[in-house]
Amino acid sequence: MALTRSNIYEALTEQTAIALAIKLRIFEDGKVLYCKEIGDGNLNLVFHIYDQEEEKSIIIKQALPYAKVVGESMPLTLHRATIESNSLRLQASIVPDLVPKVYYTDESLAITVMEDLSHLTIVRTGLIDNHDFPNLSKHMGEFIAKTLYHTSDYALHPFKKKELVSQFSNPELCKITEDLVFTDPFFNSDSNDFEDDLLPDVLEIWEDFKLKLEVAKLKKSFLTETEALLHGDLHTGSIFADAETTKVIDPEFAFYGPIGFDIGQFFANLLFQYITSKGASKKEKILYHIKNTWYVFLTTFTELWKESHDSYTKIDGYLEYILEKSFKDSLGFAGCELIRRTIGLSHVKDLDGLEHYEEKIQAKRRTLQIGSYLIKERNRFPSIDEVISSLQIFSK
Repeated sequence: MALTRSNIYEALTEQTAIALAIKLRIFEDGKVLYCKEIGDGNLNLVFHIYDQEEEKSIIIKQALPYAKVVGESMPLTLHRATIESNSLRLQASIVPDLVPKVYYTDESLAITVMEDLSHLTIVRTGLIDNHDFPNLSKHMGEFIAKTLYHTSDYALHPFKKKELVSQFSNPELCKITEDLVFTDPFFNSDSNDFEDDLLPDVLEIWEDFKLKLEVAKLKKSFLTETEALLHGDLHTGSIFADAETTKVIDPEFAFYGPIGFDIGQFFANLLFQYITSKGASKKEKILYHIKNTWYVFLTTFTELWKESHDSYTKIDGYLEYILEKSFKDSLGFAGCELIRRTIGLSHVKDLDGLEHYEEKIQAKRRTLQIGSYLIKERNRFPSIDEVISSLQIFSK
């Protein structure tokens, strides 16, 4: 259904969400509908609506005008819902099997009605519970390569590319990333959140000016480079999957930025599992997914590159330059995400869900060490295999 406008914003309830589903005639007339608010994120309401026989179900997602994690003192633009629905539609034109279907959007109410993916598992939860997702890295490598390539200058006429850069201007949510990923964790900011026992480790980060210089370089890249349309928040909590299927959700942070950012975000959120997993077999699976994601991205992006009509893409060495830069950027961005999710605002269950306090503190220390290492040493790695080998010293 097409995008529409209502007159006045009002947060949905379970009852009004059902009323909307009936009004949209998504379900057959006369069906008894049930609804449950299932949102566990920081920014949105999420309603799961299904009929009495559970033959059909949908998700209604509504952006809130503030961050749930902070409250009304942190107002947020509702335009992010439009960014999200437009991004999902664009991604569906590129990788239709890897994103949920969008059925309806309402810009004024900040609503997106979409395919229900509750038959799948949130990847973060599944990895914590030792589920196996054998196709995860294959699908994510393809998703990242195809969505980034097809929204870049290498695939688009420059007029179309600049039109999309304007359409996906997302300053308020980018500011959240700029602060929470690239600034606050590296300074004594009120938004930071960490255990007292980590203070010596945190002070070491705050006083490491080589580290802070490298983070400043990465932040500059995030601020100024409009290489491709990013998902912008590509963590394992934004992916549903099972053994055969993978679906990427929640691109409300979508904007035009550096190619390495999405890759690095995904790497980091796999690394949380590498750091917290006890069994050697599971650690090897996580490292395989990191390595395979990069190789699938590399292979897919290289094949797509051959389709480009841009004259510079025919110059020997230019593709290699783009890939090398993206690879090294991804390591730095991964390091920033590791540190942010450990001592900044908005943690991850992989770490905070560890039952034993000492185990949690040790895991967080390793996370900070790996994050700092990747940021400072990212330019010395010639390949993902070298990165994998170096990571293994932190688990000994």
